[in-house]
Amino acid sequence: MLNNVVLVGRITNDIEKIENEEKTSYRLMLKISRSFKNENGEYETDIVPIELMSYIGSNVLQYCEKGDIIGAKGRIQSNENGISVIAERITFLSNNKKLVNQN
Repeated sequence: MLNNVVLVGRITNDIEKIENEEKTSYRLMLKISRSFKNENGEYETDIVPIELMSYIGSNVLQYCEKGDIIGAKGRIQSNENGISVIAERITFLSNNKKLVNQN
């Protein structure tokens, strides 16, 4: 059996930190454009919930924000709220932060 997913999209929300007795995790929503047009000639998008474990999530929280493009590699997991992706690796592809020239 294989449960592996790779997604590339834009973060649509502020990254949310979730703490409970067992673990700390992070959640974000990833907006992903489909690679084909619908019957109206428009590209549709999907919004997928991504869950990040503490060691990955703290880096994403530090370096990414709403609007940034990331790649997420992980697995699909179902729970009482539906289906989400548990990210095992995140790749930073672009960000909206402007670099400051410090001379």
